[in-house]
Amino acid sequence: MPLLLFSFLLHAYIGVRLLPSLSSWPLVQVLLGLLLLASTVLTPLGLTARRFKSQPLSDRMAWTGMLFMGLFSSLFVLTLLRDAALLAGLGVLAVSPAAFSLDAAASNSAVAVPLAGLFMSLVGFFNARRTAAVVQVDVPIAGLPAALHGFSIAQISDIHVGPTIKQGYLQAIVSAVNALQADMVAVTGDLVDGSVTELAHHVAPLAGLTSTHGTYFVTGNHEYYSGAHAWIAELQRLGIRVLMNEHVVLQHGRLPAQEALVLAGVADWSAAHFDASHRSDPRAALAGAPAAAAVRLLLAHQPRSATAAADAGFDLQLSGHTHGGQFWPWNFFVRLQQPFTAGLHRLKSLWVYTSRGTGYWGPPKRFGAPSEITHLRLVQA
Repeated sequence: MPLLLFSFLLHAYIGVRLLPSLSSWPLVQVLLGLLLLASTVLTPLGLTARRFKSQPLSDRMAWTGMLFMGLFSSLFVLTLLRDAALLAGLGVLAVSPAAFSLDAAASNSAVAVPLAGLFMSLVGFFNARRTAAVVQVDVPIAGLPAALHGFSIAQISDIHVGPTIKQGYLQAIVSAVNALQADMVAVTGDLVDGSVTELAHHVAPLAGLTSTHGTYFVTGNHEYYSGAHAWIAELQRLGIRVLMNEHVVLQHGRLPAQEALVLAGVADWSAAHFDASHRSDPRAALAGAPAAAAVRLLLAHQPRSATAAADAGFDLQLSGHTHGGQFWPWNFFVRLQQPFTAGLHRLKSLWVYTSRGTGYWGPPKRFGAPSEITHLRLVQA
C-alpha cells in the first residue's frame, strides 16, 4: 500500500501539471490520463511481481510494470524540466511582457512531454533489447612484454538475467563474444536477478563461452540479492572460474613464468553486508602472486574498488555496476555514488575501465547509454 500511494503521488504530479494544459488537444488529454492511471497501478505491481507464485504470470507482470516504469521515468523528468522552463518564462515575461504567449507555451510543451517520453521509451526499448555492440578499447601498459602486446579480454557485465532477460538474449551475447576469439573472458558481476532454481536454464549458455585462457567471474551486488553461494556453485559447475579475493597466473606466449599475467578478482564491494567471509579485499586477492608479474589485472564489480586496487599495486581494473546511467538523465547522477560512470580512466598508476553493461536492470530501456560487449587489448605504452 505505501508503494501504491507513492506511485499515485508521483503520477498525480504529472497529471496535475500536464492535463489541464491539454484542453486544446482532447484526444491527447484522454490518452495521457488513461496512461497515467494504468501506470499508477502497474508500475508498483511490476516491482513486486515476484510475489506471484506462477513464473509465467510473474514474468508478464514484471514485463508490463517495467515498461510503464521506463515511460513514467521519462515523463516525470520531462515534466520537471517543463516546469523549470515555464518558471524561467515567467521571469522573461516580467521583463518583456510581449515576448511570447505563456498559455501557448504551456499548451505546446504539455503535448511535447508525452511525445518526447514515448520517443525516448521506444528508442530505449530497441537499444536495450538488441544484442550489445562490441566496443574496442586499447589499454597502454608501461613495460608490457612483447608477448603480451595485443592480449585481449572480452568483458561482459550487468546482464541481469531475470524476468525480462532469458536464455535467447544471453545466447546472442555468448555468440558475439566467441566471435572475438579473445584470450580470456571476464564477467564482472550482476549476472542474475533471481534464484538458481528459477534461472539456471537461462544462464546455461555461459558454458559455451570460448577463449584461450577461459572465463572468469566475480560477484556483483545482485548475486547477493539472489543467493550468491548457490550461484557461485552453479557457475563453477558450468566451467567458469569464480575469483573470490584470489588470483590465477596466466602463462601466455613465451613469457617466463615469473613474468606472467596475474588475474585477480574480488567479491562485490558490498559483499560483507551479506557474508562477512566475502569481504572485498584487493590486497588479499594479490597475496602470493609473482613479484615480477608483467601485468596485474583485477576484476571488481564496482568502480569504487579502484582506490584499494591502486594501493594494492594493480595495473588495470575492469568493473561494471553503473550501466553508464542506463538512460538519460540518470547518467549524470552515477558520480554521486561511483568515481567513474563509464569508459577508461586513470587513478594514480591504475587504469580503470567501467563497462556500461551488456544487459539492463529494471525497465527494458537504454537511452544515451548503450549496452556494450567490451573487447580490451593490452598494448605497449
